[in-house]
Amino acid sequence: MYHNEREVGQAINHFLASPANSEGLKREDIHFTSKLASNTSYDAARRAIKQSLEACDLGYIDLFLLHSPYGGRQARLDCWRAVEDAIADGDIRTGGVSNYGVKHLQELLDSKPRVHPAVNQIEVHPFNTRTDITTFCQQNNIVVEAYAPLARALRMKHPMVVSLSKKYACTPAQLLVRWSLQHGYVPLPKSVKKERIVENAKVEKFEIGGEDMEKLDGLDEYLVTGE
Repeated sequence: MYHNEREVGQAINHFLASPANSEGLKREDIHFTSKLASNTSYDAARRAIKQSLEACDLGYIDLFLLHSPYGGRQARLDCWRAVEDAIADGDIRTGGVSNYGVKHLQELLDSKPRVHPAVNQIEVHPFNTRTDITTFCQQNNIVVEAYAPLARALRMKHPMVVSLSKKYACTPAQLLVRWSLQHGYVPLPKSVKKERIVENAKVEKFEIGGEDMEKLDGLDEYLVTGE
């Protein structure tokens, strides 16, 4: 979907075979995700999955997501059936969805799928909490993957974020990542700078207190930052 599967796959294979792989990591130690760009038909979805698999050249795809609920009910269910069959064939290990609302998730579960959706990847952060969706997911054993967990840096200077960052001696980004983790989400912070990537992952040494979590929850303004 993002036209980078080939490059990402090449980078992974190159790293695994290089001296830089000092820890001896193997393919199974790397988690690779790809997506179906649009829901059209079962056959189109199967072709897209095969194309993704060939492009990445990693042997299999760890997680494959239906990117959005667009296309209508039948297209959604047909494309999910394609994901199920690809899992049965060994091309995919786990299937999930992205940008699904409660209605779309309930529709999928009501269809009695052979494979339970493992993930719903949605935009979630204190300024867009989507508690209706996150609650439904957690009640139905669907992992919430939070994309744009830093709100694309649009609220890093918000007084509450600044204040709590000082209180917990962390960066605003670390505070927002920690908020996601404490809610049980899997945050996907993004940066092109190595030092920022490392820094954003260092959130294990502090825990946001209950009252402060409520303060952050209260910042919800349904801020949609885009994909």
